[in-house]
Parts: sequence; C-alpha cells; structure tokens
Amino acid sequence: MVESGKIFRCFTHFVLAVLSAAALIPFCLLVVSSFTSEETLIREGYSFLPREFDLTSYRYLLLQSRDVLHSYGISFLTTALGTLSGVVCTVLYAYALSRRDLPGNRFFSFFLFFTMLFRGGLVPSYIMWTQIFHIKDTLFALILPNLLMNAFYVIMARTYFTANIPESVRDAGQIDGAGEFRILSRIVIPMSSPILATLFLMIGLVYWNDWMNGLYFINNDKLFTIQVLLNKMLMNIQFLLSGVAQSSGVELSSLPATGIRMGIAVLGILPVLLVYPFFQKYFVKGITIGAVKG
Repeated sequence: MVESGKIFRCFTHFVLAVLSAAALIPFCLLVVSSFTSEETLIREGYSFLPREFDLTSYRYLLLQSRDVLHSYGISFLTTALGTLSGVVCTVLYAYALSRRDLPGNRFFSFFLFFTMLFRGGLVPSYIMWTQIFHIKDTLFALILPNLLMNAFYVIMARTYFTANIPESVRDAGQIDGAGEFRILSRIVIPMSSPILATLFLMIGLVYWNDWMNGLYFINNDKLFTIQVLLNKMLMNIQFLLSGVAQSSGVELSSLPATGIRMGIAVLGILPVLLVYPFFQKYFVKGITIGAVKG
C-alpha cells in the first residue's frame, strides 16, 4: 500500500513537471526571442539561447516610451479601481447568497446562474453602454462592461463562505448586537484571506489583460491601456509590412517585426510576473477551498 502511494506521488509529480515545462518553455522562448536580432530569427528560427544578442526591438519600444508609460499608468489605474470594485461587489453578493435565511435567495441565485448561460450579445451591449449609459471615451468604459462582476467568482466566494465561516460565529455576532455589515467586515472578511487574495488576483488579471473594451469603447488615445496600445503597435507593424506600405517605397528592412512582437508580449506580462509570487500561496489555497468544498 505504501509502495503504491509512492508510485502515485511520483506519477503526479511527473505529470505536474511536464505541465509546468509546457507553460515555462514557451515563455522562455518568448523572452529569448525578444533579445535576438531579426536577421537571426528569420535565418535560423527560434532558439533558447540568443545566438546574436540584439536590443533593436526594445530600442524601438523605447522610442514610444512616453506613450508606453502613459498607457501603463492608465492600466494600473483601471486595474486598481476595477479590481477593488469587482472584489467588493463579488463579496457582497456572495455573502448575501451564503445566508440561507436571505429573503429571495432562490431568485438571486437563479439570476446569477442565468447570466452564465445567456447574454444580450455584442451589439445590444454596445448600444446600451454608449447610448444609455454614455460611457464611451471615459474611464468607466474600461471598468464596467462585462468585467465588474463574474458569476463564477461569486459562486466560488459563496462556497468559501458557506464551507469555512461557521454559522455559530455569525450567530454569536448577532447575539452581541452586530448587524450584517459589521459581521461581514469584522468577522467574515478577516477569516477569508485566501479567497480574497484569489479574487484580487483573478479579477486583477482580467482587467490587466483586457483590450476588448478599449477596442470597442475608446477612441481617445489618452485613455489607451497598455494592452490596447501594444495591440495598436502590432497593427501598425502589420500595416507597414503589408503590400500597400511596401509598394509605396517605404524602407522596412531595419524593422524587427518579429522581435517587436516578442518584446510587446514581454512588456504586457512583466507586471503580472512581479505581482503573482506575493499572491501564489493564498491563490492556491483559496481556489482549492472555494471550488471544491461545498
């Protein structure tokens, strides 16, 4: 029995190692390619060691440093405001659903599940946000549409509250005269660090990586997030490399198109790599308890 347990652990470790390598190897290739010259990439293909070290891609991006830094600021602001607002809305909804004595609990649960199955569609949503709420070319356009609250996150938080916050603790708070908001802020939230860290990380990643809202609702380049700006750079490069630009006699031989794509991807993911290690411990615990127990 002990021997079979060791074999199972070795097998699971092997599978996890393979999955980790499958995630890590492409990222290493991405970073190395961003430091490799364009000629080498075209001539010899991708390699895990830069055969000809080159910073041309980052020099090109450095020329756009003013726009890049401004877009980073918009992204940080949007991510901070959106993540905080999303976590607050998610926790409030999840805590209410975790209370079985909530009047209309079944209705609010059905309302939540319904949003997971059906959506109004892109065109009606665009008309609603632009012609009714008038959020086009505002910071709200990067925060509200489709991102503020996700049904899966609410279910995960509700499951955590139900499984890990004893009813007796809540009842003790009510006996002491505490209201619902006081119970939530003084009892439930301090006992929910893993799920809160998980929500902050997951919602923050969604906001940081979002570019669709910027594409649909933002025309003012002063409100471009880093993802929208990088996507715009990629489209500009593709245009320059198109037959239309080449037929106009523009010299493009010095433009490191492939390396720039890799450098853009590195710039987009760098803040996530810096933040994730601080949340990793809570993320694993929170998502395991919140998704499995119930």
